[in-house]
Amino acid sequence: MFTIYIYVLDTLADWELGYVTSELNSGRFFKKGAPSVSLKTVSDSKESIKTMGGLTIVPDCLIDDIVMSKTSVLILPGADSWNDQKHGVIIEKASELLSLGATVCAICGATAALANFGLLDKRPHTSNGSGFLEMFSPSYKGQSFYIDKPSVADNNLITASPTGALLWAKQIIEHLGVFQANTLDAWYNYFSTGKPEYFFALMQTLPSSNEN
Repeated sequence: MFTIYIYVLDTLADWELGYVTSELNSGRFFKKGAPSVSLKTVSDSKESIKTMGGLTIVPDCLIDDIVMSKTSVLILPGADSWNDQKHGVIIEKASELLSLGATVCAICGATAALANFGLLDKRPHTSNGSGFLEMFSPSYKGQSFYIDKPSVADNNLITASPTGALLWAKQIIEHLGVFQANTLDAWYNYFSTGKPEYFFALMQTLPSSNEN
């Protein structure tokens, strides 16, 4: 069983989480025998946060409640408030999880927080474009590992730009192994192109479509 911890903070960028949280929570396209998945919102306090889109989220648990296990997954969304020093606690937890072999997924401004902690200095990663990490993370030294793509998966570290949310979701889902490969390909092709043939291909990959 995977426990997905989604860090929530004020000004959270709603659109960056939509693809991955909806699929992992609903399980609607999961393969037969897929590991079970539980989603929890986590923050530095139990006080509600307000997203960039104006939605209110009350955290399910605190940072100290995160179970230190290889089956724990930490998702760090973008936000305009990552420069607040209080978020250093979750980045320390991210470092511990990576060392343990657990999965950490960061997008947009969250990549700058990882970079400032030195977590991107020696691992392939991406962010919001060339020069972004240097601008917002003075201690960043990972230029030689930067890859100019919407999303980059390096084993248990998956990073993305704010325009890479769909590919980021695909790489997270692939890493967790909860979709069949052909389901994931059809899902990604449909949402990235909008072509109806990929929707029907997606439906054909589902277990219920093949049981007659």
